[in-house]
Amino acid sequence: MGEMTKFGAVAAGHPLTAETAGEILADGGNAFDAALGAMCTATVVEPVLASFGGGGFLMARPAEGAPQAFDFFAQTPMAAPEDCAASRDFYPIVADFGAAQQEFHIGMGAIATPGAVHGLFAAHEALGRLPMRRLMEPAMEIARRGFVLSPFQAYLFGVVGPIYTVTEGARRIFAVSSPPSGAERAADDGQPAERLIGEGDRFRNPDTAHFMDALCREGPDLFYRGEVGQRIVADCRDGGGLLRGADLAAYGTRVRAPLSLTWRDAEIFTNPPPSTGGLLIAFALELLRGVSAWNGRWGAPAHLTTLVRVMAASNRARRQENPEAMRADDRARMFLSPDLVDAYRNALAEHPQTARGTTHISVVDRAGNAAALTLSNGEGAGYVVPGTGVMMNNMLGEEDINPTGFDVWPRDRRMGSMMAPTVMHDASGLTVLGSGGSNRIRTAVLQVIVNLAAFGMTAEAAVAQPRAHFERGHLDLEPGWPEDAVAALPPGFEDRRDWPERNLFFGGVHMVRLARDGTAEAAGDPRRAGHGLVR
Repeated sequence: MGEMTKFGAVAAGHPLTAETAGEILADGGNAFDAALGAMCTATVVEPVLASFGGGGFLMARPAEGAPQAFDFFAQTPMAAPEDCAASRDFYPIVADFGAAQQEFHIGMGAIATPGAVHGLFAAHEALGRLPMRRLMEPAMEIARRGFVLSPFQAYLFGVVGPIYTVTEGARRIFAVSSPPSGAERAADDGQPAERLIGEGDRFRNPDTAHFMDALCREGPDLFYRGEVGQRIVADCRDGGGLLRGADLAAYGTRVRAPLSLTWRDAEIFTNPPPSTGGLLIAFALELLRGVSAWNGRWGAPAHLTTLVRVMAASNRARRQENPEAMRADDRARMFLSPDLVDAYRNALAEHPQTARGTTHISVVDRAGNAAALTLSNGEGAGYVVPGTGVMMNNMLGEEDINPTGFDVWPRDRRMGSMMAPTVMHDASGLTVLGSGGSNRIRTAVLQVIVNLAAFGMTAEAAVAQPRAHFERGHLDLEPGWPEDAVAALPPGFEDRRDWPERNLFFGGVHMVRLARDGTAEAAGDPRRAGHGLVR
């Protein structure tokens, strides 16, 4: 179970990300300092998943005071796609997960206004205790000295490899020269051919260290109005992008009240609209309220059948009610209204109940402050801001974020997301969790919450259990589900893919728990080489 903690606990997507947070906690920082410092390190050691050129969300639950949701996700440009249609740099690539493929669009025309830098400083000003330079020091040091790429990091680069070698700026950071061999021939000039960085290579990004050092001195204006922002705007103007100076200058972090609900005696705070991830998790939990057919056993036929039917109902409700098209303040009220929930719950009761690039950081400190921070760069646009080592996002090219189609987004609007950083509070203590994984975020977080609250699992067990995901009439199952549960799936789930092993496709839930007796648990998701530590 848990171990006694002196400072707190953290779970993240890389050991160095987690260690940064642990060091900051031990140095007197609170959970918010630790999460923000870890965010900076993640941009260095998890470059496929995190970048200052992207955006994200922080669910902050202070030990004293009301929880707050910091929205620093991407904003659509003020310009319309047709404003540079003839010259727009926007084209598809395919990410290869092995058992599945997914198409994304990249190029400078895929870049939305980024919020990560603004959110970092806004959250620090509101909640931080230590100086910003102290939070950035570990990331700057790692960027300068480098670190050895793990098998998982190499796998990620392999999934989205074309993005990280598509431009000269990207190749300068993410490609290495290999000596000629039987497998790798020399280039035409006789020099070793370039290849994408891989397992065992030392990855360094000193430009990012210089950029962070400048940020410490100049603050976010460097990125939104100063030299870096001006370079982004000039390159977009000349290179087929949509961002202009007004987009960067007008960007602001938005602080919202979380979406809250009570489920099985746990008070849950998750990401509110305009993002839909938290909303769909809350909707699914409402459908599961009162379900008693699982007989207390994970993997019972009724458990798997109920889960996938709830996923299907959430998909139908999202399409039919079209919450993305509604005003944010109406969205939760409509989507969680008793009439709508009852209609879908009744539809479930009519049948027998027997038978993406994203990373997350969870931190809780000994005082009871809780921080759940989810960060994404999409897959990256391929464009690296010269002199910064920062690859910009491709949010305008993400199908999951643009469910009604590319280039039909409203101008100058905060984009929604499936990201759902979440904090739970019940009689046993605090739980902090969230996930990467594109459209699979909502089902990953949902299943872990159910594992914790309905089945009483430890953090490690709740994260490690096999997962299911149902979308667009197709069911994906990780190995490990009992045969009787799979055999008992009802009609409508025949289009199924049984994965040979657990995979990052199903998300990466990094979670910490702090019990009332001062013991803590930390679980990093093995699907994404996550790492947890208690300090």
